[in-house]
Amino acid sequence: MAAEQRPLSEVQFLTVAEVASAMRVSKMTVYRLVHSGHLPAIRVGRSFRVPENSVHEYLRDSYVGVESA
Repeated sequence: MAAEQRPLSEVQFLTVAEVASAMRVSKMTVYRLVHSGHLPAIRVGRSFRVPENSVHEYLRDSYVGVESA
């Protein structure tokens, strides 16, 4: 079930730093993904929160499999 369809009380939100740590990228990379629209996020004051499920979906959709020749 997508984060947008779940009750808000069930959605786990991650900070940019938590997303960066989980993905093993820099915080700037996460900000770029958010600003480009590739990673959905909500703005809380001056910071962003990313639904945990959106991180999983982004990684699943970005997976590059190894093809045998």
